[in-house]
Amino acid sequence: MPRSLRGLATISEDAVTESRRVIVVGSRADLAAVLSRLLKADRLDVEVAHVRWPWQARSARTGTATRIPLIRDETGKVIVGAAHWLAPDDSAATLRGEATVDDVVLFHGDVTGVRIEPTTAMPGLRAAALSPRMRPKRWVAGRAAQLGTEGALVVRDGVAGQRPVRRSTFYRHTEGWLSVR
Repeated sequence: MPRSLRGLATISEDAVTESRRVIVVGSRADLAAVLSRLLKADRLDVEVAHVRWPWQARSARTGTATRIPLIRDETGKVIVGAAHWLAPDDSAATLRGEATVDDVVLFHGDVTGVRIEPTTAMPGLRAAALSPRMRPKRWVAGRAAQLGTEGALVVRDGVAGQRPVRRSTFYRHTEGWLSVR
């Protein structure tokens, strides 16, 4: 725990909806879990700061909140860093299907995978098909990214989904979240 945050109360994930400002100390997956909880409770008016390094603690306490786009999927899970659509198992080297960002076809056929990232400005997200070396080829910005496939593993902020899916969508929620910086 950073020294400048030691005097603050520690609350459980269930209690975040009762606060005015929440400081999340941890990974992007931890931040995404808190934002998912706030989304489900319809409490996107709560200011949220993220502290990954000790030098970020002071601005988490005193910084101002700015509303930025909230990117979620069809299950209500939020992404903060990046999401990936990958081949469902090690036996398949590529992902087969079609992905679109708004009305632009991102890929049709086989790719190594797809990376989806939230942006701090509108339209809210960007996505790119990945090269065999897992590098983004061409970024396409939009409000929503959709995938139709024979099977894909969804990885949200480094946390893999429990089972392969045939369809997946990430999109900008109607209301953004209050990011403290």
